[in-house]
Amino acid sequence: MTFFLASTENPLTHVVDYPWWQLGKSWPFTFTILSNHVIMMILAAALLLVVLPRAFRRLTTGNEVEQLTPRGARNFFELICDFLRHYVVQPQLGPYTDRFMPFLWTAFFFIAVCNMIGLLPLEPITLPIIKYFNGTHGVYGTATSNIFVTAALAFCTFCMIVYNGLKLHGLGYVRHFFMGPFPINILIAFLEMIGVVVKCFALAIRLFANMVAGHILLAILVGFIGMAGAAHAMLGFLVAVPVVLGSVAITLMELFVALLQAYIFTFLSAVFIGLAVNIHPEHAEDGHKA
Repeated sequence: MTFFLASTENPLTHVVDYPWWQLGKSWPFTFTILSNHVIMMILAAALLLVVLPRAFRRLTTGNEVEQLTPRGARNFFELICDFLRHYVVQPQLGPYTDRFMPFLWTAFFFIAVCNMIGLLPLEPITLPIIKYFNGTHGVYGTATSNIFVTAALAFCTFCMIVYNGLKLHGLGYVRHFFMGPFPINILIAFLEMIGVVVKCFALAIRLFANMVAGHILLAILVGFIGMAGAAHAMLGFLVAVPVVLGSVAITLMELFVALLQAYIFTFLSAVFIGLAVNIHPEHAEDGHKA
């Protein structure tokens, strides 16, 4: 990573998405079909499709107890899934836990893998291959540092909130926004509905900002080496030592943040969905009667 960052004048270069295939370049709006971040998302999904089924497959040797006992990678992933189910999701969703676990597990692992592979220095590795096919940029980047990616993930949570609230409680889901006497309940309902949108907007911004901040900080720190070296070679060396040590520490922190942000997104999604499906019984009954 440091090799790539040191060769980059603009600290935003490795954060901003680079389009590979676009439609409508002569139109008022350009549509990007394939880009660095799209490729990184496809790579993350492919890794999950390859690794997880192999990790969770049952053993074919030994007795029945040995076959059902998780070990190795299966034990690791089952530990994560069990923790998310019993300690993160179940307290928020209660009897609806099993209904939403596939979505929440998928969100957690997809975001975590996108965050972590974005830390890999893939640009200098893939650039020679891309240049062989007359390309100019390597494949790199953290997909979740793209606001459109995080907005799409948050929109999935928004759809889960609204769809399941209406499906499980009918008009009771809408009526539970109208709290208090008329006309105050109209204002409260308006604010509550805005709140549902704002909560999902916060999901997108939180993930986007946290993933961008670390990359920009690393790029700026490494950029100090080039600026100091331009003034004097010895000064560049003196600046490089603390910068490299600090960059290693920040990279380790980013690895922690990559997992933490996946956990936070999953936890908040469970909370917001729980607020929609675990409404007061009287509202649900009103909705079914209607």
